[in-house]
Amino acid sequence: MKNLLSLLTIAFLSTGVFAQTTWKADKAHSQVSFGITHMTISEVEGLFNEFDATIEASEEDFSDAKYTVEIEVPSIDTGVEMRDNHLRNADFFDAEKYPKMTFVSTSSEKVGEGKYKVTGDLTFHGVTRPVTLDVWHRGTVKDQKGNLISGFAISGEVKRSDFNLGPDFPEAVLSDKVVIDVDAEFKKA
Repeated sequence: MKNLLSLLTIAFLSTGVFAQTTWKADKAHSQVSFGITHMTISEVEGLFNEFDATIEASEEDFSDAKYTVEIEVPSIDTGVEMRDNHLRNADFFDAEKYPKMTFVSTSSEKVGEGKYKVTGDLTFHGVTRPVTLDVWHRGTVKDQKGNLISGFAISGEVKRSDFNLGPDFPEAVLSDKVVIDVDAEFKKA
């Protein structure tokens, strides 16, 4: 009986240590932004105002984290309504036909203290491609209500040509490189 109790105690403690945790993006303290070079001389930046993001991890340092992001493409916002409407149409995102953009991680490699290379499948405009993003876990704190909150900075680059985005606009007009920046707080569910 004593051995059985010991085994159950070890199993219980192991489950607690390695328990899967889920973290949901706090949208009031998060943003998904992008930047692209226009006419080779200026940076145009924008946001996607509607998105959901989840992180699942069993390691406290997020070294085994799985990231899932879903973005509502029609929520694109560059601060210029005419440009946003153009980006939503078939010349670019074709948001009516492809209203969602998703990223689902497939691997995470720790490259430094709180720093990771996260690879996953990015899908939008009817195309899925693997991309690798830089992830910086800024830390975890408790908010005023005692909830655990973790902060992340995520950045990377994609080529719009890989997703057939704006194929009629040459690099002299719009760079092929699009910079992605996510700054987000996640609350433990």
